[in-house]
Amino acid sequence: MTRDEGKTKRLAALITQLLSLTKSGELHWERQVGSSHRYARWKNNLLILGPAEPVEADLPRYLFITPFDSPFCVEVNSNDEDLGNEVKQLVNTVEESSKEEPPTDPFAITDDILSGLTS
Repeated sequence: MTRDEGKTKRLAALITQLLSLTKSGELHWERQVGSSHRYARWKNNLLILGPAEPVEADLPRYLFITPFDSPFCVEVNSNDEDLGNEVKQLVNTVEESSKEEPPTDPFAITDDILSGLTS
């Protein structure tokens, strides 16, 4: 399926913004326990970079974006003719910026979560 030029430009601008925020440290990416996926929360969206294989595996990569309050999503992968290089650059930047981060469990039950649900 082809994408119109306007959507391609908007997606490119979005990926550029994510790169900039990652480089500046404003967007914090985490690695899930037991996975090589990186994820971040941004503007009420969940961002996921995958697949769950080390970058050295040289596999196609994807950026998956889904709003927390909607079933809709956006996915761009490194095989994309127009945006593939930007996705690869984002993957490498995120990998570099989060390589020292300990893995986290985004589904862990914390006191903060329980307090928000039971108060």
